[in-house]
Amino acid sequence: MPAEFRALCGDVVLRIEDFPADDVVKDLKAESPFDLLGLFQGIGLAHDQAVPETGRLPNTVFLYRRPILDYWAENEETLGAIVTHVLVHEIGHHFGLSDADMEEIEKRIG
Repeated sequence: MPAEFRALCGDVVLRIEDFPADDVVKDLKAESPFDLLGLFQGIGLAHDQAVPETGRLPNTVFLYRRPILDYWAENEETLGAIVTHVLVHEIGHHFGLSDADMEEIEKRIG
């Protein structure tokens, strides 16, 4: 990940869990917990100043270990490339980036 991208992630918590919680799967209308490789949960930088801090949970990126490993087993990408893709995509939500912006970042680091 580019250093400038990492530097701006200082307050983002990274959590590794085996699977997404059942309510997350339901809320995102996923057919299976294996459909979700990661998730950004929180207030992105684009909206940060508009939301009061009282009682706010930290911005968190979840990586879901089992779905990532299953995806890796079924595809020809390296595990590192998959994890990087998920991190860039989920942290990109924190920054309010578009999918095109995230693709460009992945090209630079890939």
